[in-house]
Amino acid sequence: MGKDRVSQEYGSLLFTDAVMQERLPKPTYKELRQVIDDGKPLDLDIANEVAHAMKEWALEKGATHFAHWFQPLTGITSEKHDSFLTPINDGTILMSFSGKELVQGEPDASSFPSGGLRATFEARGYTAWDPTSPAFIKDEVLCIPTAFVSYTGEALDKKTPLLRSQVALETQAKRVLALFGRKPKRVFTTIGPEQEYFLVREEDYERRPDLIYCGRTLFGCEPVKGQELEEHYFGAIRPTVNDFMKEVDDELWKLGVPVKTKHNEVAPSQHELAPIFEQGSLAIDDNLLTMEKLKLMATRHGLACLEHEKPFEYVNGSGKHNNWSICADGKNLLEPGAVPSENLQFLVFLAALVAAVDEHADLLRASVASAGNDHRLGANEAPPAIISVFLGDQLHTIVEALINKEEPEVHEAERMDLGVPALPDLLRDSTDRNRTSPFAFTGNKFEFRMCGSQQNLSDPNVVLNTAVAEQCDRFATKLEGKTGDEFTNLALRWVRHTLRDHQRVLFEGNGYSEEWEVEAERRGLPNLKTTPDALPCMVKPENVAFYERYHVLDAAEIHARYVSKAEQYAKLLNIEANTMVYMARHLYLPALSEYSGDLASTVATKAEIGIEAPVEKGLVRVLTDGIAAVHDSADELERLNAATQLLDDPQEQCDAYRDTVLPAMDVLRTAVDGMEKVCGADYWPVPSYNEMLFWV
Repeated sequence: MGKDRVSQEYGSLLFTDAVMQERLPKPTYKELRQVIDDGKPLDLDIANEVAHAMKEWALEKGATHFAHWFQPLTGITSEKHDSFLTPINDGTILMSFSGKELVQGEPDASSFPSGGLRATFEARGYTAWDPTSPAFIKDEVLCIPTAFVSYTGEALDKKTPLLRSQVALETQAKRVLALFGRKPKRVFTTIGPEQEYFLVREEDYERRPDLIYCGRTLFGCEPVKGQELEEHYFGAIRPTVNDFMKEVDDELWKLGVPVKTKHNEVAPSQHELAPIFEQGSLAIDDNLLTMEKLKLMATRHGLACLEHEKPFEYVNGSGKHNNWSICADGKNLLEPGAVPSENLQFLVFLAALVAAVDEHADLLRASVASAGNDHRLGANEAPPAIISVFLGDQLHTIVEALINKEEPEVHEAERMDLGVPALPDLLRDSTDRNRTSPFAFTGNKFEFRMCGSQQNLSDPNVVLNTAVAEQCDRFATKLEGKTGDEFTNLALRWVRHTLRDHQRVLFEGNGYSEEWEVEAERRGLPNLKTTPDALPCMVKPENVAFYERYHVLDAAEIHARYVSKAEQYAKLLNIEANTMVYMARHLYLPALSEYSGDLASTVATKAEIGIEAPVEKGLVRVLTDGIAAVHDSADELERLNAATQLLDDPQEQCDAYRDTVLPAMDVLRTAVDGMEKVCGADYWPVPSYNEMLFWV
């Protein structure tokens, strides 16, 4: 019964290829497939037929409105709902939806981040249908995935540069494959985003202004128990959480999101949801849908879903692993084969990736930079801020042999006898996993593990796609016209030299160790520890030229993204600083004053009957000193934040937040958390970490 239900409901709210075949005339369907598969321009007559079929299907599913669903520079999604309703003169209505409405929308662009590309009075912006991502129905609205650009054509969103980078990569990869005698119809990336998140009780969430306004706790002393017993990872799932997960699965399956794996993560109350791989931009669309559904579904179960990178101190934060590969007509180009050392095509793409990551490590780091991710990266829970590549034993041995012009050893897959006749022998993988590596090969893909849990994955994939396209371009340009043994020899030489020139980025050890930080500096690898450190690389002349060369972003669009990310960093920290001051003055200080006052009354009462009460007296003194420290720290934070807000230059403001405001926030937190340790639980105004992380 379960299988039949899932089979029937999977993709039922998605305008799939099967639905298009069923509802469109054959010539129209064929034309649309050429638009999707080959990039053929879309004819308006075809758009009208598609729009009619889409509308009829949506009405049958209960939809009443349509919306262009797009991804502004905020990092989340946006939508404006318009009904299908069209009044006519006799007082009745028609339900209509035209090809023009499908293909192009016009949302107000002035209120979205633009990094200076648009002034407030320059409001016009356009959304353009992305036919490579299927339309879907959400809350009785037909949602049409779109790109979002300004009146003058600059990209105001995350999707447009992603699609451009995919075109660049496909173009250059096809040139490489042509040299190997292959002419694939399509070359595309695949992505499998692993989404981590926390669940807390909604009643606790509603009593924490920091969670409501900032997505993370700005205060909270260390819980009596953290994750040290390691019993939560892959542990039995709480019934309430399991019910929530089941509903999330059902809702996402209806939307055609292929979520497959779910489990408890390392930290208490932390969980993970992972899908099957999909074509790159579609996987990112589906991840954004997943993030939205996780938040909405949680409230139906009395829960709040926290997608911030670091909702709680003292336990692991949340990431989003970007599992990346590249395929030609569905065949994975990063599949090593039985003997990787003899698979020249694989070695070429492997070398291209290593070089891409090394040459553009700064842009990769900037692509995942955010105020939230700064709290996570570099701790013993996430990769360091230094980007390196892990290949695993087998590939590392092959690469070293190539660099040294030696014959690599070939090892057959090893079987492990577990010593119990009833248990099967296990086949050992060719490589172990290195959880400390930011960019690790995991069998037939690379896992970029620095991405933050709440970010849109378009940013790192734009960098990765364009960087690999650049390396493919170099290989093809160097070897085009070469055939036979000459091509083979020159290709192998290119692989050897490329790996040799970028050997510094290869690291198989512990990325958490202090020794690696010293070694990375010796190798000349960038170590951009914070967002203000990382962002300036976005506008380096060589990086601007890199994007412009492959028509992914122009100079104005790049500068806009730099300004937008800098502004977002500063705005988030301004909100956090204001929230801390508010909580200190309106919650913590009154609670501490009440508790210390009650204790002082107790001391006075005991004194009247001749009891000294030295413990209570000492505690009153501690509370009095603590109240002064909280008061003074809040005043100082408010002062520094106000001064930082006056700075006009985006980079100068970011630097000031890093250097002055964040340390002041730490001082205030230390003062408040110290008081939480001595204040009576009945007086404390917000739920503690003990309550929030270990609810039942």
